[in-house]
Amino acid sequence: MKNKIGLSAQLRMLQKQRKALLATNFYNFETLQGILEAARAVETPIILQLTRSSIDYLSLRVAVNLGRAMLKEFGVDGWIHLDHGDSYELAAKCLDAGFDSVMIDASEQPFETNVKLTRQVVKLAEGYGANVEAELGYVAKLGQQTDLVAFTEPDDARRFVEETGVQALAVAIGSAHGFYKSEPRLDFDRLSAISRVTDAALVLHGGSGIPGDALREAIRRGICKINLATETKNIFMKTLKSRLINEEEIDLRKVFPGATNAVSALIKEKLQSLGSELAFNHL
Repeated sequence: MKNKIGLSAQLRMLQKQRKALLATNFYNFETLQGILEAARAVETPIILQLTRSSIDYLSLRVAVNLGRAMLKEFGVDGWIHLDHGDSYELAAKCLDAGFDSVMIDASEQPFETNVKLTRQVVKLAEGYGANVEAELGYVAKLGQQTDLVAFTEPDDARRFVEETGVQALAVAIGSAHGFYKSEPRLDFDRLSAISRVTDAALVLHGGSGIPGDALREAIRRGICKINLATETKNIFMKTLKSRLINEEEIDLRKVFPGATNAVSALIKEKLQSLGSELAFNHL
């Protein structure tokens, strides 16, 4: 694995090149293995993401050390990122533990509250040389209404980045977390307008279920980080359930590999579907 540059610098470079990184959440050893098998096969760097729930499940030190050890084992360039961090305190703990990047998500708070909290985390992260991501607008989370409309306004995005100094910004342009009831329609003109008024790295959350052609167009319009989580959990559990319901095998070392392989196939397909818009190791 070659020496990697900081995530902020990597994202800025990719945005200029109209390319992107896939950011994938992992939940245990098996999902992490599947993700990294795919990244190694396609020869691409990747962002490994952890939410508060995954950190609570694995424990903070175990989670970050597992990620680092596996990146080295598979020879994959990568960064470890806190996804949807909900407090300054959690961001601080992750930075102390060695995360390369943290997200502070106050998008459901008033604009000024979002600005204030994001600015505090940006200032903290400067001492670690870490990337900070925030969110502006309404990107429905699992269990929330997906028919509400609160897209990111370009002028708000410009002001938010200027007032916070945040390096990456997740924008609301029609995506949502979880599965879609119908094919999402991304507002590409809005995305282009946002890209014109800010130099922050633009992030698309809710990548599960968005067709490859739409993702490629989003990259061409300024997105340089695409998040994927729901499909990974889904394919792992569906594969595991299918195996267990048809047999009585109790050796998890024989049962889990099938689910791990399914995750690997999914991530590999996602990476390949991005084609020339993907950031490859030789770039």
